[in-house]
Amino acid sequence: MSERFFAPCPRGLEAPLAAELATLAATDATPTDGGVAFGGPLELSLHANLESRFASRILWQVARGACRSEDELYRLARSVAWPQRFKVERALRVDVAATRSPLASLEYATLKVKDAICDRFRDDVARRPSIDKQQPDVRVHAYLTASEATLYLDTSGEPLFKRGWRREADAAPLRENLAAGVVALSGWAPGTPFLDPMCGSGTIAIEAAALAADRAPGLSRTFGFQKLAWFDGPTWQRIRQRARDRLRPAPDAPAIFASDRDPRALAQCRGNAQVAGLESWLTIEGADILERRAPAPSGVLVANPPYGLRLDDTRALAAFYPRLGDALKQRFAGWTACLLSGDRRLATLIGLKPSRRTPLMNGDIECRLYRFEIVAGRPARPTRSGASPQ
Repeated sequence: MSERFFAPCPRGLEAPLAAELATLAATDATPTDGGVAFGGPLELSLHANLESRFASRILWQVARGACRSEDELYRLARSVAWPQRFKVERALRVDVAATRSPLASLEYATLKVKDAICDRFRDDVARRPSIDKQQPDVRVHAYLTASEATLYLDTSGEPLFKRGWRREADAAPLRENLAAGVVALSGWAPGTPFLDPMCGSGTIAIEAAALAADRAPGLSRTFGFQKLAWFDGPTWQRIRQRARDRLRPAPDAPAIFASDRDPRALAQCRGNAQVAGLESWLTIEGADILERRAPAPSGVLVANPPYGLRLDDTRALAAFYPRLGDALKQRFAGWTACLLSGDRRLATLIGLKPSRRTPLMNGDIECRLYRFEIVAGRPARPTRSGASPQ
């Protein structure tokens, strides 16, 4: 039996996510703003949660209908046979989001959905589930538009970017699914030298290593579907074991490099890589991007350089970008460099012409992924810090 699902993701990753879901045998994978709608059997949600590198959650659609008032929302939510989907002993959380909905209060809409679910349980099993906003067993998501409401059961639980390996993060951590998306958009393929020269806690390099090792992103964590009534433990164990069985052995000479000038960041990177079981796939070393040499004649460099929210001194940033461009031209000719930045001045000040600009959202920060094909060249001319952004 085919079900409908929705997988939200960081904006800008909709196309890679749709392609990824298609490889998992999803049907009608349709990118939309901020996610991908798709179809398939319930078991597909197990595979998608385990395997997706780009999704934030996998939401199972359980109802959809007209909704122009709180009463219509209540009736729609109460029409769902919730006790057939999860046990009354499971603690519940409800979240409501809306786009151009006529309902005046999302808080009140959330209350109406909670009441409808609890009333349906009371009618069917004479008990109501408890509400727990902090550590729920089951999450229900409602999305409201100008004329409709769609209700989902969350099969993921914790967001999918929480892979289970991060122990420490630097001051501005990059979510793992966005890091995986940046790696994918860079065009890098395992076997090609890869470098993150400003690795911080190692998120980008570890995602590259996971791809090279064919390590399923969700291999070390639990999921929300394990709390739903239809969950089949033996089936899940077989799916997860097949993912373990396909893990590739690390090469004798790792071609994935992570470096940083901060010893604390390097310690975090090593610790995270070790927890992820990917330390042997990485060469982690201390180096300053402005001074280090390329580890191979050609390859792909991917980095999330500091920008305004990480480094308050805008003058220092204005001086850093031209020096970064010079370092790339002098030492990385033959490489492709992909730099993720929320600072539009980067493209102006770095002294390199991007071959592509891809809009992405890092949380609520609007970013660009700038792609540069590096050729040897002269040092960049000094550029005024007030140059207009591109």
